[in-house]
Amino acid sequence: MRQFVDIVRIPTPGRGLVEITLEVVDWLRPHGVRTGLLTLFCRHTSAGLLIQENASREVRVDLEAFFDRLAPEEAGRYRHADEGGDDMPAHVRTALTGLQLAIPVRDGRLALGTWQGIYLFEHRRAPHAREIAVHLIGE
Repeated sequence: MRQFVDIVRIPTPGRGLVEITLEVVDWLRPHGVRTGLLTLFCRHTSAGLLIQENASREVRVDLEAFFDRLAPEEAGRYRHADEGGDDMPAHVRTALTGLQLAIPVRDGRLALGTWQGIYLFEHRRAPHAREIAVHLIGE
């Protein structure tokens, strides 16, 4: 068994879904692991990770609109506003999307479905440089 651990930095333009599948594949490829498990962990409490359809842009638009309704920015709605009005809604959204993913590696490739992509879901309005810890174990 071999293991690899690293940090991948992902710039975000602000709130929304950023597909990171290619960045993850580019990180995986040179390690030469044929069978294993890749774990991704977002090192932030105002952004999350998810696997979602990558074929239709409308899916991302609908998800973003749903989360806007689910955890809206409203003055006075939340007690925590130390970092601005979008901070607490971002924490709520992260609690719902989660911070980590585990993806099997099969025949040297991510075992994602045909229409699945890996996304960083930025929940803050401002651009950020997010850090994703990647851990690969396998042979």
